[in-house]
Amino acid sequence: MAAARRRALLRAIRPVRRLVAAGRSEATDRQLARALAFVAGAVNAGGLLTVGQYTAHMSGVISSLAEHAVLGAWVLVGAGVAALFSFTAGAAASAMLINWARRHRGSSQYALPLLLEAALLALFGTAGLMLEGDPRFMAAAVPLLCLIMGLQNATITKVSGARMRTTHMTGVVTDIGIELGKLTYRNRGSAKAGYRVMADRAKLRLLASLLGVFLLGGVVGALGFTAFGFAAALPLAALLALLGSTPAVEAALVRKFRPPF
Repeated sequence: MAAARRRALLRAIRPVRRLVAAGRSEATDRQLARALAFVAGAVNAGGLLTVGQYTAHMSGVISSLAEHAVLGAWVLVGAGVAALFSFTAGAAASAMLINWARRHRGSSQYALPLLLEAALLALFGTAGLMLEGDPRFMAAAVPLLCLIMGLQNATITKVSGARMRTTHMTGVVTDIGIELGKLTYRNRGSAKAGYRVMADRAKLRLLASLLGVFLLGGVVGALGFTAFGFAAALPLAALLALLGSTPAVEAALVRKFRPPF
C-alpha cells in the first residue's frame, strides 16, 4: 500500500517536475513563464501597497535615481543605488546557481534559484508581519524585493534562452504591438511577391497570456496584500517552493523503489 501511494505521488508531481527539468520544451517554458509572471505581478502589486514602490523593473528606479541626483537628494540616490545593486545581485545569484547546478546536478539546475526566491519571499512576508512600521525594515524591504525580482527575471531568461521575461511587461507589450502590426499588414503588389509579412501567431498568444497572467497576479496580489498585509507573500513563496522542491521529492521517491544491493 505504501509503495502504491509513493507511485501515485510520483505520477502526481512529475508534471510539476518537468517545469524545472534540465530538458526543456516550448510547453514547459510557457508554463513556467506563466507561473512566474503571476508571482511577479502579485509581488509587484504587493510591493507598491506595502513599501510604496514598484520593484519588478529598473527603468523607473534609474530615472528616479537620476532625478534625485540632480536635486541633490543623496539619501534617495543611495536608496536607488541599493535597489539597482540588489536587482543586479539577484540576477547574478541566479546565474551562479544555475551554472553550478548544471555542472554538479544537471537534472535540477533550475530548482535552486526558485527555492532561493521562495525563501527570500517568505523572509519578506515573515519580517513584514513582525516589523511592520519599523523604518529600518521598510528601508530594507525595497532592496529585498528587487533582489527577488532580479533573481526571478534572470532565471526565466536562462530557462527560455532570453526569449521571455516575466517581471516587467514593457518588452512584452512592445512585442505584442509588433506582432499585431504584422498581423494587420496587408500584403499587396507583385513587385515583392516573394516577401510576405506574416505574424507569429503562436508568439502573439504566448505574449498575450503572459500579459494576462501578470495582470491577474497583480489583481490577486493587490487584493491579498490589502486584506492580509505581508502575510499575502507566504502563499506566493509556497508556490515557488513547490516548483523548486519537486526534484528533491522525486529523487527521494525514486530511491524508495530501488532494490537493495
